[in-house]
Amino acid sequence: MRKIGYARVSTSAQDTALQLDALKAAGVENVFFESSSGVGPRIELRRAISSLCAGDVLVVWKLDRVARGLSDLLSILSSVKAAGACIRSLTEPIDTTTPLGEFTVQILGAVAQLERSMIRERVVAGQIAARARGKTWGQRPHLTPDREEELIALFVQGGYTVKSVGAVFGVGESVAKRVIAARFPPSLFSRPGRPRKTSV
Repeated sequence: MRKIGYARVSTSAQDTALQLDALKAAGVENVFFESSSGVGPRIELRRAISSLCAGDVLVVWKLDRVARGLSDLLSILSSVKAAGACIRSLTEPIDTTTPLGEFTVQILGAVAQLERSMIRERVVAGQIAARARGKTWGQRPHLTPDREEELIALFVQGGYTVKSVGAVFGVGESVAKRVIAARFPPSLFSRPGRPRKTSV
């Protein structure tokens, strides 16, 4: 079983001695180290995970050195597990080489799922409340119902194409066609003549 270490500091001014000394004391054979912020690319972390073989252990000083958040941590844990390896934090109860460590990871996964469910519930509840206040989503209607009736009546009278009747009401051809099609079969647009006025 190999112990592969990973260490990270956010800036070049930070001291790496604490992490490196702790990793060495834990029997780590090889350390992948990088100096980058938590939001930057983590090239050495990817290299460390890619180097893992079945039975290896990825050792870190603290989880915030390897993960940006809970979802990121679970993704990293999944990658480590897919390689047949384990992960161990020297300062936290995360050690997937033990049953307790595996159980802790399962709890983290359940917490993440609960968090996602709660977010979805808040979004849905917010949308329902907004609809109750009269808020709508999507494109606003181009014409009021009364103006739509006037557009349809003008089209039925004849002498206007869909495009021209739309221009009279200040809307595009697609809007005018949608208003008319809501009342009459779309096939009428490709036939001579107009719908009878009695249909309005």
